[in-house]
Amino acid sequence: MNERRRLGASGIVVSALGAGTWSWGDAPFWGYGGMPDRTEIAAAFRASLDAGVTFFDTAELYGGGGSERLLGTLAREAGRAVIIASKFTPFPHRLSARTLHTALDHSLSRLGVETLDLYLIHWPYTLLRIEPLMDALAEAVRAGKVRAVGVSNFDAFGMRRAHDRLARYGIPLAANEVRYNVFARQPETNGVLAACRELDVALIAHSPLIHGVLADDDTPLSVGGPRRFLHSYRGERLRAIHAMTATLRAIARARGCTVAQVALNWLLCQDDRIIPIPGAKRAAHARENAGALGWRLTDTELTIINRLSAPDQQ
Repeated sequence: MNERRRLGASGIVVSALGAGTWSWGDAPFWGYGGMPDRTEIAAAFRASLDAGVTFFDTAELYGGGGSERLLGTLAREAGRAVIIASKFTPFPHRLSARTLHTALDHSLSRLGVETLDLYLIHWPYTLLRIEPLMDALAEAVRAGKVRAVGVSNFDAFGMRRAHDRLARYGIPLAANEVRYNVFARQPETNGVLAACRELDVALIAHSPLIHGVLADDDTPLSVGGPRRFLHSYRGERLRAIHAMTATLRAIARARGCTVAQVALNWLLCQDDRIIPIPGAKRAAHARENAGALGWRLTDTELTIINRLSAPDQQ
């Protein structure tokens, strides 16, 4: 597949579907560990590239840097062009913009690159003003260490502040990475998607398969590990997801595809600024995710899904 989408006004074009790498190297949440995981993830990486998925999202926080190291190693081994996004974590003990430069240098080292394609602020932290962070990002762009900059988990107001500060330097806000999936449609009602359209910012949709719940056509009524503490997997919420997945499953079976592919295609249909980044720990997952490209749900199918997962029901 060769579907492409822009990272806002940055001039960078990426595959319409990306790959999230939170699970790569992360033991506490995803249970990473041992050579089988490394081998399977390497196969997933190659399968992604073979399917035309060349945009990979990571962060210094994922696996304590393990995700960045693994992604960088796999990219060098493959010897093929990839586009990488990573994120700075504004923890309470990192309240100076100077720490961003140090963190960026460490990310570049772990990834084994001199320039990062996209660098984002992982989330807004109330004790740290947005403007100094944008100033630091602008410095990173001017130093040639970063090609484009963005934010993650920012609301519409924060996006606008970031955008306006960067505009002083003639640098666009390239992306806002937020949770967005068929069961979590808040970007449609909280102003984030509207701001992306107005400001020409890409919306990178994380958790497009609800942390893997939709990766299984038989959505479980319970999940194990730390995921069970997340809101998405509790009581009525999980039962609602399970019930609504029946409709996705019916559409998938009629099309000869999977629930995950329907869910990802639904996102791709919402706006051409949206870039979903599903995770993939195995080659089969990567190939399945890529199967969401190259076709579109019909207007009738979209209407059915939209009615069942209306934003005001979230």
